[in-house]
Amino acid sequence: MGKKGLFVVIALLAIFSSVLAGCGSGGSSAPAASDTAAQGSPANAGTSSDAGGTAQPKQEVTLKVGAAPVPHAEILEFIKPKLKEEGINLEVVVLDDEGQLNPALQDGQIDANFFQHVPYLDSVSKEKGYDFAVTTKVHVEPIGFYSDKLKSKDELKDGAKIGIPNNPSNEYRALVLLQEQGLIKLKDGLTTYEATPNDIVENPKHLQFVEAEAATLPRALPDLDGAVINTNIVLEANIDPNSALFREDGNSPYANVIVVRKGDENREEIKKLGAALQTPDVKTFIQNKYGVAVVPAF
Repeated sequence: MGKKGLFVVIALLAIFSSVLAGCGSGGSSAPAASDTAAQGSPANAGTSSDAGGTAQPKQEVTLKVGAAPVPHAEILEFIKPKLKEEGINLEVVVLDDEGQLNPALQDGQIDANFFQHVPYLDSVSKEKGYDFAVTTKVHVEPIGFYSDKLKSKDELKDGAKIGIPNNPSNEYRALVLLQEQGLIKLKDGLTTYEATPNDIVENPKHLQFVEAEAATLPRALPDLDGAVINTNIVLEANIDPNSALFREDGNSPYANVIVVRKGDENREEIKKLGAALQTPDVKTFIQNKYGVAVVPAF
């Protein structure tokens, strides 16, 4: 073979060797052993992956709960961190008008609400046609009798003016409280949580009743001899709940509850909400923060 031919063969061998070297380089599609070990390491445990093996963050669910400001929204704020750990972003929605919390639930603006007791819910559901379900009893706010003028019920004079809430269930509740104190007597046979002053059959002190929106009663106290006021309204008005001349006892049937649209009570996040609200930590929080004004119902 001549020199020219020998040079051609050497050149071709050099090119062929280079190609073979490239096939064994890092361009291979097979992962190295170290890469495979890394993919199975504890650092990636607990993360979800898509079909291509890319780690995905855990999906968080937002739960919107409408609430009265005190104590309802404050209790919900307390359980936010617990629900966060369970993948639930609790959004507390406080409306200026609590009367809009049931319509907001009906319209789907919120997932649940927390501001009412069952007798109130029953009374408005009959009127509005709500199809709701109750999931969790949380607390009782014992309704009480407050006065800027009196130190005890024995100071009530003949013809004294008494303010009472004008919504059906709380009006009944207020009148029953006055009956338990021996101040009036309601007629027998009341089968629902509804009563008005027209249902009073005995009124030895000739008490005069002023029916008003519950939220306005604290402002009306200077013009009244006393008023029966819901505890959440007392707290919002910065009135000391310990100043009540008398109040319901702990056996009140008026527990405040979580309410949802019927069918939603089986949603996982709703169940977790209920569980988070009935823990020893929540009971301690309520007792320490509100004392006699708010009583755990679980």
